[in-house]
Amino acid sequence: TTMSTSLATATSKITGTDVVFTASGSMASFRYADLYNDTPTSPADPLISWFDYGSAVNLLIGETFTVDFDASAGIATFGP
Repeated sequence: TTMSTSLATATSKITGTDVVFTASGSMASFRYADLYNDTPTSPADPLISWFDYGSAVNLLIGETFTVDFDASAGIATFGP
């Protein structure tokens, strides 16, 4: 997904576009969605955050799963 940050009055907010996964074949079950920075080489792909869905998610062929990022509130906000 594409992420962006904004800085206003010493507060930084991370926003992003929703990501949709569609099972087109056998897909392993998952519980977490990881958010990482793909740009740096050292450390490579550092973890920013993760989302715990509470239990395993299983998709059958043709089913979709959307990681829904709140466009208004953002993924995370840092600052005072």
